[in-house]
Amino acid sequence: MAERRVAEPDAVARVIEDWARERPDLDTSPLAVLARLHRSYLRYSTRLTASIERHGLSVAGFDVLTALRRAGRPYRLTAGQLAASGLVSSAGVTLRIDRLEKDGLIVRERDAEDRRVVYSRLTDAGLATVDEVFAEHLENERRMLAGMSPAECRQLARLLHELEHSILASDEEPAG
Repeated sequence: MAERRVAEPDAVARVIEDWARERPDLDTSPLAVLARLHRSYLRYSTRLTASIERHGLSVAGFDVLTALRRAGRPYRLTAGQLAASGLVSSAGVTLRIDRLEKDGLIVRERDAEDRRVVYSRLTDAGLATVDEVFAEHLENERRMLAGMSPAECRQLARLLHELEHSILASDEEPAG
């Protein structure tokens, strides 16, 4: 675990202080969580994107490859199954598949029973690529979490799970 630094005011703390001075009537406490989450996401996203793009992939393409890999042998799914896999949005699935097929990482196959059904399947090159890039991706994430203990990571994962549920529940409540 990396050595801990003494906490000093960060950009979010300064923003909160500024708002407390300018609008003391407002409760800015949500910023302490959500602004930090947003800033952390932006830094994470930058590192994730750079790591994946070094392999000539887009993050969206990587999501398709990992969904196919997680499906298990024969590493194939329909476009609808890819969209439903959780990490791949339905918008643009076909474009992603087209690009990955052009790069030789997947092939399209018709179902033997129902010719209307088309699968995208990892090629041998696609399987090798996703295995290599995913291992590098996990190592990259381990480095980003190295400043936290395993217990802190578990606690944060639990809290982020609760945050996601809280955000989803807020959609059900009227604003204001």
